[in-house]
Amino acid sequence: MDDAPGEAGFRQTVRFYLLDHRTALGKTIDIALLALNFLFVCLFVVDTYPVADAYGDLLWSAEVAIAGVFLVEYVLRLYGARDRIAEFLNTYTMIDLLAILPTLLLVAFPASLFAVNVGFLRVLRILRVLRFYRFTQDAEFFFGTVTDNTLRSMKLLLTILVLLFASAGLFYSAEVAANPGVDTFGDAFYYTVVALSTVGFGDIIPATAAGRWITVASILTAIIVIPRQASKILKEWTSREKVNVTCPQCGLSYHDPDASHCKACGHVIYQEHDSRE
Repeated sequence: MDDAPGEAGFRQTVRFYLLDHRTALGKTIDIALLALNFLFVCLFVVDTYPVADAYGDLLWSAEVAIAGVFLVEYVLRLYGARDRIAEFLNTYTMIDLLAILPTLLLVAFPASLFAVNVGFLRVLRILRVLRFYRFTQDAEFFFGTVTDNTLRSMKLLLTILVLLFASAGLFYSAEVAANPGVDTFGDAFYYTVVALSTVGFGDIIPATAAGRWITVASILTAIIVIPRQASKILKEWTSREKVNVTCPQCGLSYHDPDASHCKACGHVIYQEHDSRE
């Protein structure tokens, strides 16, 4: 059933401002969501340290408030999407919901056996760091447009930080109750950096099977993902002096500035040359 004209216009407006990086309102939404995302992740870290009860209540209230904002954003994204099913199945959208779902369930069922069973799932808040990838889907940001190479570099740096942070969060949740060397997120982060850098001091070692498997998965992910993204940056740097001309015979792109024939198949290629150079 088609939307009414007024509703279709409102949906389009919602979709526009959730994707927009140029207007004042679009920039404000981007900055606000970025700041709240960062704060939401920081709350997870702070929650692993001993704090006074008064501050604990304040942190919980802040977590619930931010989760509420993200829930509104989630609903608006589904509402404004051209294809709601595709948006629902989008990886980032599913991560958004998964990261706030434990908090929302604890709010809905605060004093029940269900709440006790769900409480440990709050570690899924760490998945919110993956949300930062949503801000790197294209080269347009609220502060301007960056080059493709800069965008790739940003994604590589973000991948390293996300991998370290997510691995540390998962390792903390698996080890904190059984490992005397892991009391806070800082301990888990230290272990993760040491493990992924293959230094291996041995002062902290996994005490649980889950901790060992998290370590193995983190190292394998680092071995596969980081070199792949780094190779894209290196490829861009090495092809910077190439001319973007495609051979009509074999389809090879990017040739040397002075090339008159394709180096792959030998076919004549056309390039513009300035006789004054």
